[in-house]
Amino acid sequence: MTESPLGNILLEADAKGITAVQFSWLENVPTETINTILNQCAQELHEYFVDKRMFFTVPLSLNGTDFQMRVWDELQNIPFGTTSTYLKMAKKLGDEKVIRAAASANGKNPIAIIVPCHRVIGTNGDLVGYAGGLDKKKWLLEHEGALNKDQLELF
Repeated sequence: MTESPLGNILLEADAKGITAVQFSWLENVPTETINTILNQCAQELHEYFVDKRMFFTVPLSLNGTDFQMRVWDELQNIPFGTTSTYLKMAKKLGDEKVIRAAASANGKNPIAIIVPCHRVIGTNGDLVGYAGGLDKKKWLLEHEGALNKDQLELF
C-alpha cells in the first residue's frame, strides 16, 4: 500500500514484477515493505505524483488472455500527456469491430496508472469508463496536462 493524492493505492507483485496497482478505500494498512519491486513501484508512483516522472521503469508481470495482453501493451504506447480513444485502439489492434472487446480489456487492466488505461477516452472526447472512478481519471488526465479546456468544462 502506498499513499497518493488520490488516496491509498494497493500494490502487489510477484518475483517478476508488479501484478496490481489499484485504488483502495482501506485505511490504516501498513505501507512499508521489504520487497524491492514494490519499493521501486511506490517510489516511481510518488515521483509521478510530484511531477518528476513521466514514464515508469518498474518491471511488470501482467497475466491475461492474449487479447488483453495486446490491449495492455497498446495502452503502454500512449504517451504521457496525451489521450487516445477506444476506436483508435481497436484500429491499432487491427479491427475497429473489436472496440467493445478493447474497452472491456481496458477495464480489466490490473495495473492502474503505470499501464495508463486512464488515457483512453470516448470517441467524442467524453471521459468514460475508469475502474477507479471518473473523478480519478479526470484528476490523472489534468495532472498530465492531457485535457483541453472544453473537456474540463464538460465533466
